[in-house]
Amino acid sequence: MPKIKTKRGAAKRFRKTGSGKFKRKKAYRSHILSTKDRKRKRRLRKPAYADKTNHRKLQRQMPYA
Repeated sequence: MPKIKTKRGAAKRFRKTGSGKFKRKKAYRSHILSTKDRKRKRRLRKPAYADKTNHRKLQRQMPYA
């Protein structure tokens, strides 16, 4: 059986935690930041976790994570 390739796009966007969850960055933090208030930008800094419904898809895309 050959090795399974990792989807590189998923590998760059997600990291697997010790408990098996997938950590991701929040959206809307890349540009046009002057119109967003300080509180909103501060909340966007913190990491988020991928939804449970996407867990199986992410597991298939990153088999060795």
